[in-house]
Amino acid sequence: MVDTSVILSGIKMDNPVIPASGTFGFGYEFASLYDINCLGTFSFKGTTRDERFGNPTPRIAECPEGMLNSVGLQNPGVERVISEELPKLKECFNKPVMANVSGFSIEDYAYTCKKLNDQEQIGWFEVNISCPNVHGGGLAFGTSAKNAAEVTKAVKKVTSKPVFIKLSPNVTDIAQIAKACEAEGADGVSLINTLLGMRIDLKTKKPILANKMGGFSGPAIKPVALRMVYQVYDAVKIPIIGMGGISTAEDVIEMMLAGATAVQVGAANLVSPFACRDIINNLPKAMQKYGINSLTEIIGGAHNG
Repeated sequence: MVDTSVILSGIKMDNPVIPASGTFGFGYEFASLYDINCLGTFSFKGTTRDERFGNPTPRIAECPEGMLNSVGLQNPGVERVISEELPKLKECFNKPVMANVSGFSIEDYAYTCKKLNDQEQIGWFEVNISCPNVHGGGLAFGTSAKNAAEVTKAVKKVTSKPVFIKLSPNVTDIAQIAKACEAEGADGVSLINTLLGMRIDLKTKKPILANKMGGFSGPAIKPVALRMVYQVYDAVKIPIIGMGGISTAEDVIEMMLAGATAVQVGAANLVSPFACRDIINNLPKAMQKYGINSLTEIIGGAHNG
């Protein structure tokens, strides 16, 4: 019998598979399709201080081996997440959930995390620092080690639960930013967020997305994600949640060998709502195929020798 369990910042998970924020809503939508308690956990829809409608449409563009999105953090705001979404989730999910938080100022991040901190359903925070800093000229927090560190410090002051900082790949040295977050008390890092991309409609000769550019995700970005997880594993001592192009049990194993303790599945959920369930069901067979008895034992295994 193989052991698929992992421990993420002191919390035991039955398996390392986590649907990524923005691809799984608040969970209950998927609960009508299958028992979502088979998941390790999931990262719920990115939540901001105030309600957001998001970006104008069109927001989605297809690409070979992936997709572009520019949804723009559409969500009901933290107050309604607490009063409406979490009670619905409690009816169908009995494990700790990961709270994904976004903001446009350091004060935003701190306010939202403080509001959510007392919710017993929340096991971890995942702080998305790919948002534009409205007080810093619009540069994303995640592209500056200094800004990333400041967000980490502010959030850690108001939370008592593990904080994972979600890092942007649109940087020169992602390991440097991970180290800055670790220095300010981050309990872990999540990587990678989407790559910046665009598509152009040949008929209209204009960008397909109303926002012109969007986040590129899907199988095509997996080699980039693996490389960055591998680099960050060498740079920090805190756990890593790896993501980017994961769609099979073999992908999960590969990401863990690069250094991830847990693995998020994003775009694959939009292709098939059963993607995570199927990956979890296939994990034991994939482990047996490659002679793996325990997933915990292979974390960072590609760095050996």
